[in-house]
Amino acid sequence: MSQTIVDNFFQAAPQSCPLCDCGETLSYHEDERRDYRQCARCQLVFVIKGDHISRIEERAHYDLHTNSPHEKGYRQFLNRLAAPLNQRLLAHSRGLDFGCGPGPTLSVMLEEWGHTVALYDSHYAADKSVLQRTYDFITATEVVEHLAQPGFELQRLWDLIAPSGWLAVMTKLVIDQERFSHWHYRRDPTHISFFSRYTWNFIAQQWCSAVTYIGSDVILIQKPAILKGVGHKLAKTTVTT
Repeated sequence: MSQTIVDNFFQAAPQSCPLCDCGETLSYHEDERRDYRQCARCQLVFVIKGDHISRIEERAHYDLHTNSPHEKGYRQFLNRLAAPLNQRLLAHSRGLDFGCGPGPTLSVMLEEWGHTVALYDSHYAADKSVLQRTYDFITATEVVEHLAQPGFELQRLWDLIAPSGWLAVMTKLVIDQERFSHWHYRRDPTHISFFSRYTWNFIAQQWCSAVTYIGSDVILIQKPAILKGVGHKLAKTTVTT
């Protein structure tokens, strides 16, 4: 293999990995709109910054969503995360629905089971005071794939979770490069971060925590009951939004 090919496929990234800050990435896929790279360390697949849509365009896309607590099908979809999470929670737990969207529904379902749920969404419920509290659980359903700085955001959420608490995520997972090239999930212009089981295992290992997979797209990570200062932070990047 020539040095030119090596340089094109494995090199210092145009930007470091937005999850773990690693500077080495592989060219993973390219289409007519975007360039996708994969981190050599955590295997996150991400869209390079220059190919992200604007925040105004992002909001316009989200405004097209019409989900609500009154839709039976949407409730069934969310129940794939809600039911197994609820089975693991103590009665009257306190939680945060991060990225709740314009029609919060998961929070309603969990409150019907007796829990208390605060809401946060950078577009629709941007009360940053809720990011200063401690929670027994935090949910992020169909959210992490939208994050431009997943390392910062996930670490911020993890730091808000009490010992023995849960981070509950729903997102489609990368299987392999061939299937990624035909994957409908990557075609959403607001989807810019794509996780695999390897990536979630990496995150859980950094946090010295256990990860549980439910079906094909639900990830549960429990914080250790006893914290002894062990574990590692994810990316150190900060945001202002």
